[in-house]
Amino acid sequence: MIRHGFLLLTFCAALLGCTVAPAQERRSIAWDGLGRNPNRPPVTKQRVASPPPAESDPNQERERVLGTLRPYSEAWWAVHDEIEAENDRRLGAKLVICPRCVPSPPPGEDTTGSIR
Repeated sequence: MIRHGFLLLTFCAALLGCTVAPAQERRSIAWDGLGRNPNRPPVTKQRVASPPPAESDPNQERERVLGTLRPYSEAWWAVHDEIEAENDRRLGAKLVICPRCVPSPPPGEDTTGSIR
């Protein structure tokens, strides 16, 4: 009986040794897109000594003033347009379009919005 137990234990140990992959051989895992990607290395947290100074928001004061004005009055629309212009300016600063992506029309040629 002890011999059979020893043989069973040896067989299980050998089988377990075959199923474990070596540590240096790491294959990628199929990822379904949900949760953290298992193929990426673990993220380490970095400590920041002091937070970066916050950028002053010029729209913050305008929005406060906008809340005090009568909705859709001339003054309200003027402040609203200033807020939208500032948002457009910020977006334009962040948005970069490749010059090769936007074809420029030949000089002197009349251009329209038609796709034909």
